[in-house]
Amino acid sequence: MAEALTAEQVLVAAEDVLRRYGPAKATVVDVAHELGVSHGSVYRHFPSKAALRDAVSEHWLARLSDPLEKVVASKAPAPQRIRTWVKQLSAAKRRMALEDPQLFATYHEIASGSRDVVRAHEATLADQLSRIIADGMSRGELASALTAEQAGQAVFHAVIWFCHPAHAGEWGGPGVEQALDRVCTVVLDGLRPR
Repeated sequence: MAEALTAEQVLVAAEDVLRRYGPAKATVVDVAHELGVSHGSVYRHFPSKAALRDAVSEHWLARLSDPLEKVVASKAPAPQRIRTWVKQLSAAKRRMALEDPQLFATYHEIASGSRDVVRAHEATLADQLSRIIADGMSRGELASALTAEQAGQAVFHAVIWFCHPAHAGEWGGPGVEQALDRVCTVVLDGLRPR
């Protein structure tokens, strides 16, 4: 008896198909063919092509946000965790964009069509920063006239240039890491207890 097809297998196959054909030409039938199943088997896990694309976007974005949870949970001082979090996210995005620009553009195009997924991802990232800030405030390492949630959103917006795919074409230039470090310094100075 054959093993049942899993949603994870469908997602992996969908990523392979997208890599090969691009988002404009990739179809559910192509994904099914990659798996050696009927397209109905794919639809059992994802009721539409849009649902499959959303799931692929979520899967891709989770690869960026999930590792950052280790930074959030770290016992390091909050200012250090914020700097590490920002640098880790920026480095992961730059690595993806510079090592495989075509695949990065494909994922960016798919994610751009999944606005709810992107908003949820951005909310996850801002929440991670908010939790670091809340912890830092409770430990006396950080201070703000804003709530931790508002401060987390503000920090996320302050570093967006270094993480948003719309700016990927500018990330290969000289001095990007130094610029990010300077932005982190200014942000952290604003959160320093007075």
